[in-house]
Amino acid sequence: MKFFYFLIYLFLITNSTFAQKIHLKINEDAAYFTEENDSILVYQIAEKSINEKYARNNYIHPLYNLNGEILTEDFPKDHLHHRGIFWAWHQLYIGNKRIGDGWELKNFSQDVISVKKNKIKGNSKSIKTMVLWKSNLWLDKNGDEKPFVKETSTITVYPKENEYRLIDIKISMIALEPNVYIGGSENAKGYGGFSARIKLSEKTKFTGHKGTVTPKNLPVTSEGWIDISENFDDINLSNGVTIISHANNPGYPNPWILRSKNSMQNAVFPGAKLIPLSETKPITLHYSLLIHKGSIQNINIEKIYKK
Repeated sequence: MKFFYFLIYLFLITNSTFAQKIHLKINEDAAYFTEENDSILVYQIAEKSINEKYARNNYIHPLYNLNGEILTEDFPKDHLHHRGIFWAWHQLYIGNKRIGDGWELKNFSQDVISVKKNKIKGNSKSIKTMVLWKSNLWLDKNGDEKPFVKETSTITVYPKENEYRLIDIKISMIALEPNVYIGGSENAKGYGGFSARIKLSEKTKFTGHKGTVTPKNLPVTSEGWIDISENFDDINLSNGVTIISHANNPGYPNPWILRSKNSMQNAVFPGAKLIPLSETKPITLHYSLLIHKGSIQNINIEKIYKK
């Protein structure tokens, strides 16, 4: 009997030793997630710009697929303000005063105050960030930019499992001033919120929980998730990323802005109408990215989504 328990113990130790682990390295400029020799993603801490224009930080780029290829784009020529995996809003108001455009990076900046390892169990790794939103149109009595929103977010990366890897992102925002409002674009599209600037091609296909989804100029519906995949005749070459919007998100199920070329993909929130940010209770948005090989039809998205 003792020998039997010894074998169980040996199995557990061996299994733990050889289980794949996520590695995390936090530098001053960025946080790097890897698994063995594979790059997974980079969270950008330091500000980047082109000729001191379109300055941005607090976003994910590059994001890699399971073949080690970069999925995302930064500073694309057609929309220089687009940036990897990002969350941003066109309308930023304090009272009746418009103080910036976080989407197009006008009169707006983000100060990444801290990026720390977030303690979690298992072989996953997570960071917790604290970011202050600022505008050169909102100043204190000394003429310095005064923070008006505090954002606290977590990015958690899980080890690769079969033919996919899961990345979890939670974004919490709380107002630091009375009467802070955010909103999407001021038109029927209403785009704003969690977005992904993914490389697209003629072979890109969009899939939702009811099957193929065709991008349109205005928002489309797909409850819970949208998959964006490169589909080839050889299934082994196919790969993609699924964006999951969780059911506890305000306004769920959100519409989607989808584009088949030269643009981003967006889980619309809150739309064109402004919503207030509380000074006492943060609003939290929860999304996941499922990076996968092969056809999305071979992965039980609904099971992963509900889990």
